[in-house]
Amino acid sequence: MNLQAEAFSSGADRAPHKKNALKQRDGAIFRFREIGRRLRVRVYVSMLALALLALDFAGVKVAFAADAQIDVKIGFVRGPHSRDTISILDIPADDDGIAGARLAAEDNNTTGKFLGQSFEIEDVKLKDGDDPLKAFQSLADKGVGLILVDLPANQLLAVADAARNKNKDILLFNTSAYDDSLREENCRADVIHVAPTYSMLADGLTQYLVWKRWPRWFMIKGSHPEDELFAEALRHSAKKFGAKIVEERTYQDTGGGRRSDSGSVQTQRLIPTATQGAPSYDVLIAADESDVFANYLPYRTYDPRPVAGSAGLKPTSWDPSHEQWGAYQLQSRFFKLASRGMNARDNQAWVAVRMIGEAANRTGSNDPKTLRDYMTGPDFSIAAFKGQKQTLRHWNQQLRQPILLGDGRMIVSVSPQEGFLHQVSELDTLGFDQPETKCKLQ
Repeated sequence: MNLQAEAFSSGADRAPHKKNALKQRDGAIFRFREIGRRLRVRVYVSMLALALLALDFAGVKVAFAADAQIDVKIGFVRGPHSRDTISILDIPADDDGIAGARLAAEDNNTTGKFLGQSFEIEDVKLKDGDDPLKAFQSLADKGVGLILVDLPANQLLAVADAARNKNKDILLFNTSAYDDSLREENCRADVIHVAPTYSMLADGLTQYLVWKRWPRWFMIKGSHPEDELFAEALRHSAKKFGAKIVEERTYQDTGGGRRSDSGSVQTQRLIPTATQGAPSYDVLIAADESDVFANYLPYRTYDPRPVAGSAGLKPTSWDPSHEQWGAYQLQSRFFKLASRGMNARDNQAWVAVRMIGEAANRTGSNDPKTLRDYMTGPDFSIAAFKGQKQTLRHWNQQLRQPILLGDGRMIVSVSPQEGFLHQVSELDTLGFDQPETKCKLQ
């Protein structure tokens, strides 16, 4: 009886101690959790401060929700594209070019929403016979000062001169004209050139052929003015890098359709005859920017030789098969948007809009003059999934860029090639360099 009472008393005495121990344990856990929470808050605040500091060092003006929204309106004047192609696969889509601009606007808005910026594309699609100056004027009257231009060289020049005569700053982006004259004797200060030049394309191809030790060329050029422009770029490039054109012939365009029911039968007979009798050569070079004959050459030449230039191994700014350096994700996003592959015209428009987005992010402005000053300055570069950051040549406002060499199925190589050196940038081995330029920006 006494033992039971003692035991009961002992258990009762221990109960308060157990409760106190539990309270102490819970208090310790609470204090530990509170310390952890405070540490996490401090870490998050420190990380945010470091991020903002990094943005500040990078030149980005961070805009908070309380700041004024900056709306960046981008016009796009695009002319009709020829549907006369040898292959039905090359017939341009209705959204050719503009699809790339729209994707870039989406990309810009992804970042812009955190910086208080929005980007919008206003598309002006011209029909045959429409006046591009009226289209430009309509955009300018709406206050659009950033305009992508997908027009032939003569029309681009007319728009550039009209823009220069306006009383407000307007900046144009050339997304399709390859003419070297636009960057040389006919250069304009209000035009940024995103499309490469014929000389850049020719040099990219020539470097690879010289690297392969295929220096002897048999060249066939078309009879249209743009064919001669590419042919002249190839002649200059051959001389520049030590190749030799052993013979040159002209393919006369006599009109008619590019495709017919008997086309394969006729070309199988005609092309061997047209390519017969040339001196010994390594590569057949085609200069056919009008798409009249070049794609008939591969596998049909009299001598079994590779074809390059406007068919076969083609130099380009972009190709739907390009997937290196993260390009696969860009190709995938574009296919999701447009239900087709991204071509050079799409990509050049994409790069132009991304350049605007990058400059707007960095300067916190939508003013054309402010953006131009930043783009042509030493701090600007654009990542375009081609292995190198791309910058503008300050002397003619041409975008430096690698040139892809593709065969229609995959990328064979990328220029500049190994061993072609330059004191400033290896990208300046492609096209006319500063000592050669005739450009005087005005």
